[in-house]
Amino acid sequence: MGRLKLVYVCSLRNAAADMAGRMIAYKDETRYMTSPLEHLVMQLNSSDLGELYELSGVIFDDDLTHSLDSQKLQDYGTSRVACNGEWIYPETLKVGNTPVDELLCCVPSSYRKLPKGSQLWREGKRDFEQRLESKLDELDADVVLLDGLIVILDQLASEESAYAKRIVNIHPGITKEDSVYQRRGATATLDALYGAQGQQVINWQTMEMVDTEVIDKTGASLHYVDQGIDSGPVIHDVLNTKITPTDTIFELRWNNFQQSLFPAMIQGLHVLAKTKITSEEKV
Repeated sequence: MGRLKLVYVCSLRNAAADMAGRMIAYKDETRYMTSPLEHLVMQLNSSDLGELYELSGVIFDDDLTHSLDSQKLQDYGTSRVACNGEWIYPETLKVGNTPVDELLCCVPSSYRKLPKGSQLWREGKRDFEQRLESKLDELDADVVLLDGLIVILDQLASEESAYAKRIVNIHPGITKEDSVYQRRGATATLDALYGAQGQQVINWQTMEMVDTEVIDKTGASLHYVDQGIDSGPVIHDVLNTKITPTDTIFELRWNNFQQSLFPAMIQGLHVLAKTKITSEEKV
């Protein structure tokens, strides 16, 4: 059996929020914020992961005609030529002999500009998922890895989809239903940080909080994508990030990437490849 074709799908605005590819303040020094994409590529180049997977495409969904995307990406843009400073990964980054820049393509989720829940919004969302599916078909994707894609997939994540059980997500939190460390959704890292301070945000608009049990660890999960929010079956998770209550969001994000998310992603992809290879051998 040949290598599995892996397609990476993300929202650049999420990478920009993490300061990916740049130096961040860390305690009394600075540290480089490696993006999950950069780490993935390095592992494909230097470990046996490269014997299992071939990175065939990197898709992002950002739309600079959307004012929120434009604002969040004002220092990054959607390519390094428009970037003010370093981009989300170094220009020299290659997977094998192919520059990662050459694998980039945009499938914009433009429906997000429309009134949420309206008929036009629903039609636009269906159109986005159809265009994304067409691109995945074109890239002949065996496995689709979502990282910080700030949209919920309905059609592609359904049990009837051709991509059912082929789309996975790397999430910066534990997603197991019965875990006291569970942190789902877009605020997982902030939830973990507040949790280490014995607080829980119950209203993000007003920042109303309640006291709660101190939970001073967090982790990351590679899980299958379903139609819920980080609710699909877990492939592999790692709970290895100790939280100091005085951590900044960037310090915690850096620690969690290094200590839990990168291991969960790489180890989980190994588990997934073994599962897929075993399943195909049985057919």
